[in-house]
Amino acid sequence: MPKSKRNRQVTLSKTKKKGRDHKEAVVNGIKEAAEKYECVYVFSFENMRNQKFKEFREQLKSSSRFFLGSNKVMQVALGRSAADEISPGIHKVSKLLRGDAGMVFTNLSKEEVERLFKEFEEYDFARTGSLATEKVDLKEGPLEQFTHEMEPFLRKQGMPVRLNKGVVELVSDFVVCEEGKPLSPEAARILRLMGIKMATFRLHLICRWSRDDFELYIDGPDESDVECS
Repeated sequence: MPKSKRNRQVTLSKTKKKGRDHKEAVVNGIKEAAEKYECVYVFSFENMRNQKFKEFREQLKSSSRFFLGSNKVMQVALGRSAADEISPGIHKVSKLLRGDAGMVFTNLSKEEVERLFKEFEEYDFARTGSLATEKVDLKEGPLEQFTHEMEPFLRKQGMPVRLNKGVVELVSDFVVCEEGKPLSPEAARILRLMGIKMATFRLHLICRWSRDDFELYIDGPDESDVECS
């Protein structure tokens, strides 16, 4: 009997080496970018959508380079203090890499970067656990937006429905979600079926560093806190 591929052993040394090599590649990439580009921005993100972010990154490919991943690795690459920073003052950037954050090195003008990030906004369907942006409730009666084949699926999502002469009918009022409360898996599926998008993928600039100056875009740590090493 042939051996299952699932039972194939992988040595820990190989997995560790691969992880180390990837981290070294990121660190080297950041150091190269710091020399090549004029500025670096730290940005935060909410409701990340990988495909949309990839498209945004491709749009700026000729003038910029993005880094998104382990904040710790990016901090090590930049330097965490004035003593080990790779460029004067860039350790201030390192201190602002927290939570859902990334970096973009660029030669674009300050005005152009600010415009691109301000205008970037993509609406999408909310996922399980996201906070509902509005209350959605359905009134008793026919649900003509759903075909009769969908009636069993809707019942599985907890909706009190039945078929009435081939039409999906809600036998009592039903609340899909409440504003400000996390979406259940069932609510997220129902909203998708209804075409209601509650998630907005946004990017927010946190700071800007160049060889000449440093600028904070958000209310956060005082610049004196960022200054200290």
